[in-house]
Amino acid sequence: MQVTRDNVNEIRKICVIGPECTGKTDLSQFLSQHFKTSWVEEYARAYLNKLGRTYDQIDLLKIAHGQLRMEDEWIYEANKLLICDTNLIVIKVWSEHKYGNCDPDILKKMNERKYDLYLLTNIDIPWAEDPQREHPDKREHFWEIYKKEIAATGVPCVEISGEREVRREKAIGAINSLFKN
Repeated sequence: MQVTRDNVNEIRKICVIGPECTGKTDLSQFLSQHFKTSWVEEYARAYLNKLGRTYDQIDLLKIAHGQLRMEDEWIYEANKLLICDTNLIVIKVWSEHKYGNCDPDILKKMNERKYDLYLLTNIDIPWAEDPQREHPDKREHFWEIYKKEIAATGVPCVEISGEREVRREKAIGAINSLFKN
């Protein structure tokens, strides 16, 4: 299907979300290959790699805008669905954790952006060190926050747990179910 301005709203958007180091990127890449569609990488990773300093709260707003721009661009390459490796809920959670609040523009844009399905990756895989990861001891805390944030959206959510192949099969099943409805 050639995506145009007229049919862009027919594309189903799936967001892979969860605490740090829970296999989101691996799962997103796999799903995009499996379904032969595009995926939106996590803008924050590239942004922070180029930043050259510790991020501050205004950087979160820039990251949010960059993430949305990437979604808006990659949707035109999608094949019936777009896989998003994160969304603005993650930025909201980080901002509130680190700064005690979230920029109103992020909240506004977060509430305007719609997804068809959340795949919430569980903390049941080992932590892998990475200079951009901050809280190996708080994954359970963030897991609970993400569950609440996603529940508040009213969008269907499937928890993704287990070994890599089990996770992949569960995610495929969840997406296939989305197209049956």
